[in-house]
Amino acid sequence: MLKGIHPLLNADVLQALRAMGHGDDLIIADTNFPAASVAKQTVHGKPLRIDAPAAEVVKAVLSLYPLDTFVDDSAARMEIVGKPDEIPPVQTEVQKEIDKAEGKAWPMISVERYAFYERAKQAYCVIQTGERRFYGCFAFRKGVVPPDAE
Repeated sequence: MLKGIHPLLNADVLQALRAMGHGDDLIIADTNFPAASVAKQTVHGKPLRIDAPAAEVVKAVLSLYPLDTFVDDSAARMEIVGKPDEIPPVQTEVQKEIDKAEGKAWPMISVERYAFYERAKQAYCVIQTGERRFYGCFAFRKGVVPPDAE
């Protein structure tokens, strides 16, 4: 354990988050997501794991990870097939964690399922969670940490 670092963040995840640069995408996916096959195509090349619900993982990651303020798609969710405007409870819970981390409303954009898979293949890495509810899949674009930040 380390002071100031969320206990869900293991060494492999911390290394990946630290190695990422501005504009790199991070995928946080549910347990049904094809993490191993998609992750092979990412920069990191293999899936990472945090066995916890999606909202808890997002809370832990966003405690360290800045979202990109230069784009409007820095937080995204996978759309429900055939119901793109429906937001299931898992996505509502994650939205609350994003808003808390950013200190304001920071709406996620929706991404069609197969477009989400394509975005994930271009990502830096994939973190597969223990989330068992469907559509617990999210993309986060990394922002910058200003020089005066602690």
